[in-house]
Amino acid sequence: MLTPSQLCKCLGDDLRLSLICLLHGQGEVCVCDLVEAISAPQSTVSRHLAQLRQCELVVARRQGTWMHYRINPELPAWAMVTLDSLVEPAREHLAIRFPETFCCP
Repeated sequence: MLTPSQLCKCLGDDLRLSLICLLHGQGEVCVCDLVEAISAPQSTVSRHLAQLRQCELVVARRQGTWMHYRINPELPAWAMVTLDSLVEPAREHLAIRFPETFCCP
């Protein structure tokens, strides 16, 4: 079960926080789109996504060779409220630019 301190530790890295900001409100997003949006190597993005999965903040689904990620819909209500409150200020602080559309093959 996710604790508040685990949530803070999981989001304590700018890249992981950026990934959460990109996933928030988007449904599923392919890792290829996240790599492009973050402009980081695929291995780096995948490593941070694995950490977010370990914290149970995101869930993944494989489709062929691609992994698709989304915010875990089973998060406790307090965690969702925290993410909802945190995402907009984090987007501004981190200057996250969203692609016009997420588009995965």
